[in-house]
Amino acid sequence: MNKQNQNILIKGIGAAPGISFAKVYLYAKEKELISDAVITDVDEAIAALHDAIFRSKKELNKIFDLAVYKLGEKRAAIFEAQIMILDDPVLINTIKERIKNEKKVPEYIVHDEITKYQDLMNQAREPYMKERSQDIEDIKNRIIRNLKKKRWQSRIEEDVIVIAKSLTPADTVLFSRVNAKGFACDFGGLTSHAAIVARSLNIPAVVGLHDATAKINADDNVIVDGFRGEIIINPSTEVEKEYLDKIIRLAQFDAKLSVLKHEPAVTTDGREIDLMANLDLLEEIEIVKENGADGIGLVRTEQIFSSQDQFPDEDIQYETYLKLADDLAPNKLIIRVFDIGGDKVLPFDVKEPNPFLGWRGIRFLLDNKKLFKTQLRAILRASMKQNILIMIPMISSIAEIRSSKLLIEECRNELRQENVQFDENIKVGIMVEVPSAAVMAGEFAEEVDFISIGTNDLIQYLLAVDRGNEIVSNQYQEFHPAVIRTIRHIIKEGKNDHTFVSMCGEMAGDTLAVPLLVGLGLDSISVSPAMIPIIKKIIRSISYSEAKSLADKCLIFKTEKEISNLLQEFNDVYLKDAIQKI
Repeated sequence: MNKQNQNILIKGIGAAPGISFAKVYLYAKEKELISDAVITDVDEAIAALHDAIFRSKKELNKIFDLAVYKLGEKRAAIFEAQIMILDDPVLINTIKERIKNEKKVPEYIVHDEITKYQDLMNQAREPYMKERSQDIEDIKNRIIRNLKKKRWQSRIEEDVIVIAKSLTPADTVLFSRVNAKGFACDFGGLTSHAAIVARSLNIPAVVGLHDATAKINADDNVIVDGFRGEIIINPSTEVEKEYLDKIIRLAQFDAKLSVLKHEPAVTTDGREIDLMANLDLLEEIEIVKENGADGIGLVRTEQIFSSQDQFPDEDIQYETYLKLADDLAPNKLIIRVFDIGGDKVLPFDVKEPNPFLGWRGIRFLLDNKKLFKTQLRAILRASMKQNILIMIPMISSIAEIRSSKLLIEECRNELRQENVQFDENIKVGIMVEVPSAAVMAGEFAEEVDFISIGTNDLIQYLLAVDRGNEIVSNQYQEFHPAVIRTIRHIIKEGKNDHTFVSMCGEMAGDTLAVPLLVGLGLDSISVSPAMIPIIKKIIRSISYSEAKSLADKCLIFKTEKEISNLLQEFNDVYLKDAIQKI
């Protein structure tokens, strides 16, 4: 192999954590040629359509059964939704009527009609909607392939890394049958169903690689680093050994971490950090408990109910929150009210020129008070264990805080009049993720019981970088000096009013960032459930005095490179023996 073809690194977005190294399997779906040929027998064409739909449903039912076995019923519901589309009478009848009226081959009508739905989705600004378009593509291609009576993909080698332009959820589940070691895609985002399935299957995945399929050959070997969102094509012997060592150490390290389950996250000189978990799916509650989290620092309620086609009513929400509170008691459960808009789909047909700066978070909720109060009443009703806290997202002004607190008080009064008991002392906090909230952190802290720093949005707003835009992803720098100084300002101002200060953004789960965050003075860190053991080990391996000294140095630096280099040096010196670097 030519050395020029070695160690080619391509950066993307880490969609599922883990590291894998294997031979490439280039997965390119065959493009079906669609003709608009005229038919003479309409009945025969409609019979062929019914047969193709029947076969497609049969295939998806098999995949659904496999998904239930691999993922559990909740996450396998992705495929139930696809089967429901095949049962949609409006869609099927429209296709049949067009076949009768236009007298074109059924595959042409199927392609044209379903593509209309996809075009509408692709016109949406929200990444979620664009990613759902891929699910529809899978259904369309499945019907067309069955109309042409073509067999599915031939036998695939086992133990490979799958490289593709994009993957459907069905692709991801089916590849798991042949023990796929990793996935790498040109397109896709964190919320794509394929990414969610990869995380559930514990298969490392990187998406948003742009042109990886054009740079990779069928005989290449590839490293997929789902932690860093990178792939390395044809690693040299040295790089290969480095990553294989990491894989071995990760497996050994995971086994060692299990003994820390019941230990507190406390530094060597006695500073204790509340180490909590972020919750996206109800099934993750078992992982939260297994990994010994101190509670849940962020319940993303819009994610929990995302599979429903409308907002759940008060009783459904109440039962969900009550079960979570019971499962966790006496540990804290911080419930963030619906954070909708931006990269999360609005429930109404709203076109915004810039959704990240538009109708989202608390703005949306205050404009939809009935919906907001329904959720607040459900949370209050579920609060009798006295371990629930309410958190308000995307706060940018004192007025928004006070308006939210007035609505909470309205709900309290209503429940008192109805003789419904609740936690009279329930705590209310806010997310600090907008620069105005960061600048006025001290004044905002006076209005609430706690604040939680949401770094995902805070960083993109501070640096004017869309975190979902692959083109400028390298400009999204969590160690930018402005970010570090802003975080320090928020913590310092919050603590001046003795307010509890937490962080629940992705930065909190970055192993390199943890000593810095401890040194900056955070009271609590909330991360994905899978990261709890390693973050706990890091905290238990450092002293607060060392971490504070590290933070003080970082606050002086003027470039991101200086800060990241110092954090790496700290990791090498203080954590090398305690943990193995990821």
